[in-house]
Amino acid sequence: MKHVALGFRAHSGWTALVAITLEQGIPRVLLREHPHLVKTFTYEFRQPYHTARKGSLDEARDFISRVRSEARGLAWQAISSAQLNLQGQGYELKRCGLLLSSGKPLPDIPQILASHALIHTADGELFREALLHACERCGLGTFKAPERGLLERASQALQRKGDELGCCLAHLGAAVGSPWTQDEKLAALVAWLSLSVPTCKS
Repeated sequence: MKHVALGFRAHSGWTALVAITLEQGIPRVLLREHPHLVKTFTYEFRQPYHTARKGSLDEARDFISRVRSEARGLAWQAISSAQLNLQGQGYELKRCGLLLSSGKPLPDIPQILASHALIHTADGELFREALLHACERCGLGTFKAPERGLLERASQALQRKGDELGCCLAHLGAAVGSPWTQDEKLAALVAWLSLSVPTCKS
């Protein structure tokens, strides 16, 4: 079977998911989806730390734990479904690439809830962690790359000039049709990188 990788650019409560394979070194999009990572797609659940700050510390811990568990389950369902879809097309899912924020490691919940900036960061990290957890549960290698500086890193790793790489990313979406947004382009790029680097280390 030909190998394929999934790329993710996560947001609050959902993620862009793009599957990429390489054919003679040229990337091709096989799948493009936008799975939800919360069952109830409202602000309350999409921004769990914002919601959690309204209650007691015990209530906050319980709510965040429940949203995290739900997000992990939905991420696993999305990846498993993509895996089956790709197998049906004759491809083997080998890796997942995930874009990271450039934030520092988060402190404990009380410190997070005391800072509006950390709350924003923590909301995003919860859903990125859910995707990583699901990838590992599916037995897939993971490639993590900070979004900041991604194009420069990719240009070096893929040995393509910046404008050439940008043009290639813009045209990749032709196989799946519009809209082909920045989310899909960057998800495709991190998947492409995950197939091209020697190891799964970030």
